[in-house]
Amino acid sequence: MFFLPFFFARACFEECQRTGTLKEDSIKHCVVPTDDQPADKAWYAHEPLYLQWKEWNCNSECRYHCMMEREQEREELGLGPVKYHGKWPLKRASVFQEPLSAALSALTLLVQFNGWLSFFLLLSYKLPLRPETHATYYEYTGLWHINALLAMNSWFWCAIYHSCDTAWTEKLYLSSAAAFLGYSLILAILRTSNLRDEASRVMVAAPILAFVTTHILYLNFYELDKGLNMKVCTVISVAQLLLWTVWAAITRHPSRLKVIFVAIGGVLSLYLEAHDVPPRWGYVDGHAICLAMAIPLSYLWWSFAKEDAEMRTAAIMKKKR
Repeated sequence: MFFLPFFFARACFEECQRTGTLKEDSIKHCVVPTDDQPADKAWYAHEPLYLQWKEWNCNSECRYHCMMEREQEREELGLGPVKYHGKWPLKRASVFQEPLSAALSALTLLVQFNGWLSFFLLLSYKLPLRPETHATYYEYTGLWHINALLAMNSWFWCAIYHSCDTAWTEKLYLSSAAAFLGYSLILAILRTSNLRDEASRVMVAAPILAFVTTHILYLNFYELDKGLNMKVCTVISVAQLLLWTVWAAITRHPSRLKVIFVAIGGVLSLYLEAHDVPPRWGYVDGHAICLAMAIPLSYLWWSFAKEDAEMRTAAIMKKKR
């Protein structure tokens, strides 16, 4: 019967809390160290500062180890994994709660930084600058710089969240991702519509910024509704993917194929996230696959940004001659 794993998991959890052991193995977090700290403090409060932020205590450790024990029994019976507290059971590695997802997020962060740095060097030192102001000829330079900062911030908190899932890391992860996606939609509208004057840009950006800001405030100070956040982020992602796909289909941009490949990858990522693929081998789930796909997609996206800057600069220089 499907409820038996949950019944046994609860019995295991209560026994673990009461005795501090699980099948003759003592749970370290349930044993208060014999130091000068008061006994009623959480276990992680006795740890060094670099470990306290993870907030692993007796309850969380018993829940994790009982979950893994139940999943091992289900695997021996030929049964697939089930969710516990709304999340798939994933194995830890050292101090990392979801090691594969954390590593993939960190790699994407590195790719984002490298892409932005190469974009900055290209515009600042390789492409011609306006002689009177020393500004770039490319009209979307500032927009791409802001996009880079939000992207790196989002992937940084993504890596932190997958290293340690706590209430505050989850809020920062969801908030930074929503901010990045909202701004990406603004960038998509401005670039595909070829809007260059500041008044038009403000008219486009203002309502989107207001909506995204309200959404982030709602998540942080009213209710952390992950279902609502998933719907909002999905709608924003679909909107910008449609914009870029239509633009790539009708334009003669030299990098239009890269845009189409990124759009296809984005659709596949949305499909995997929506179907919530169960984990395999204890580490790989649908979300981890999406994070792996983000690495080459990020590289392609910054490649498009650089080629777009080169093309627009060449076109402007040609008109000035």
